[in-house]
Amino acid sequence: MSIWKRIEAIDRRVIFVVLMVGVLLPMIFPVNFPVALTPEVQAVYDRMESLEPGDVIMLPCEYDPSLKAEMEPMAYSLLRHAFRRGAKVIATCLFPTGVNLIEQELKTIGDEMGKKYGEDYVYLGYKPYPAIVINAMGQDFRNPFPKDHYGTDLDSIPMMKGVKNYGSVKFVMTVNATSGVDFWLQYGREPYQFPLGLAVAAVMATDYYSQLQTKQIFGMIGGMKGAAEYEALLKKPGDATRVMNIQSVVHIVIVGFILIGNVSFFLSGGRLKLGGRA
Repeated sequence: MSIWKRIEAIDRRVIFVVLMVGVLLPMIFPVNFPVALTPEVQAVYDRMESLEPGDVIMLPCEYDPSLKAEMEPMAYSLLRHAFRRGAKVIATCLFPTGVNLIEQELKTIGDEMGKKYGEDYVYLGYKPYPAIVINAMGQDFRNPFPKDHYGTDLDSIPMMKGVKNYGSVKFVMTVNATSGVDFWLQYGREPYQFPLGLAVAAVMATDYYSQLQTKQIFGMIGGMKGAAEYEALLKKPGDATRVMNIQSVVHIVIVGFILIGNVSFFLSGGRLKLGGRA
């Protein structure tokens, strides 16, 4: 039997083992593939980079633990960037199953960056009926949130002094894997005309390119690829970069098997069957 025939007859379990090695090796020996930057991610970075110390932004995070792996790298990078610029962050979570997760992520990055709750960031938490909440915050954050997530009056929180509504923040950047994106567009951005940016799950990103073109949003981070781009811009590789590097290696392995399979098919004398004939 020729070598090409042997390749055609290779056990599929061998392919699975090679793929497993392709996943494990980049985890043990990290590789750094170049990341191609897209204009929509660059636009988010530039907007964040324009922040001055003391500026306030709003960061609504709406996702749950099932999407943590994809969404958390975006939230972490945005928080790190805002804190690095000396900005202050108002966070909410209008998705009930993600409230505790977002609380933990805020504390993790706040502690990492040496930031103090109430002075550098505030967590308003959750209230039901997001469309109503988003619209009401346009009048005053205190309408739906007279107290923060921990039951503290907003007026007694140092960071919230002089911060009334969307007019008090530089922009809103929602990290969102729910239909809540549409609520922020329809009940927040449209009536109050504040700058809005999106960080969304990859499967959602294509739905919002029309809003990019019409300038309804100033930028967008889409999925793990977008998160890896943002990490590259921050020069702080994280989980998104590692995942994209592993994915790149696995794609190379798969393409390699496809090429070898096709070459072996033709060199072993194989012919395509058309109309039931060889």
